[in-house]
Amino acid sequence: MEAAGEAPGAFVAPLQPEAAAAAVVLPERLQRREAERQQGVERQRQKKEAQVVKEEQSEFFVAAFAREREAVEALLAAGPLEEAAARLQGLQKLLTESVRFLAPYEVRQGQEAVARLQGDLAARRQQLQPKKKFAFRALRKEAAPGSEPRPARPAAAAPDPGPAEGEPGGPPLCGFSGAEDEELELGPAELLQRDVVLCGLRGCRVRLRGNANTLRVRDCRGCTVLCGPVSTSALVDGCSDCLLVLACQQLRTHRTRDSRFYVQVTSRAVIEDCTQVSFAPYAWSYPGIDRDFESSGLDRSRNNWNLVDDFDWLATDKPSPNWSLIPAEERITSWD
Repeated sequence: MEAAGEAPGAFVAPLQPEAAAAAVVLPERLQRREAERQQGVERQRQKKEAQVVKEEQSEFFVAAFAREREAVEALLAAGPLEEAAARLQGLQKLLTESVRFLAPYEVRQGQEAVARLQGDLAARRQQLQPKKKFAFRALRKEAAPGSEPRPARPAAAAPDPGPAEGEPGGPPLCGFSGAEDEELELGPAELLQRDVVLCGLRGCRVRLRGNANTLRVRDCRGCTVLCGPVSTSALVDGCSDCLLVLACQQLRTHRTRDSRFYVQVTSRAVIEDCTQVSFAPYAWSYPGIDRDFESSGLDRSRNNWNLVDDFDWLATDKPSPNWSLIPAEERITSWD
């Protein structure tokens, strides 16, 4: 018997297996939830830091771009044109290397500023150089047997399609205008660092073997344009059913449809108001092209042929329906 006044021993019932498992699961669930919360906090911190870095990079670009643009403008007004051209090329390089962290409107403003300065440089060169007459070769297709030969078209010094984006108001230095179903060609001596305009062509095949400064292709239908390296920008505007093979720093395409592009471009190509345009890497070659690439200053190891900005398509989670990549099995490999 227990002694009087001695309290009986406390009895603790053992936990059932289910209750014990719940006691273990609850801390694990809390720990998992806490780990997920900490991961979310870390992601937010990294995102905030990345945004700060991006804003700092953007601010640096805006300041540096404005400083270089003012320097180029001063040189165009009163300085050596060769130094202005070199600084302008540096300005283009700065824009190209900054595209990855700039907002679309900043990229567009920069491209417009560079295009305007390129036009000003071309205008100044034209003012300072003596007037020259250029005679261009037009390689015509053979006439059908028994047909009357077509009269030869007089060679023109240059077409005058009117000012285009980034061009001065005066006439271009060289190019072709208004031809139909012709084989047209310009060589290295005719193209070297000149501004070329192709305008109003119909069913023509154009070969530009050499290093031009800029290229403008406007209002062309059913044409093939094979072009060597262009030092600065190429603009394609208002064209349809064309095949264009271009190497350049900057490619801008406006109001163009049903056309294929084979490009070597160091910045991201830009399209606006375009439909059914497709892209593949540059694949044309000719004797002397290595020399032309060297004189153009283009980096052959850098080609953003598959990076295209569509200014009419703002969605980031869906691809633009206005452009596509040409499948490898459908790409042209032989041009002549």
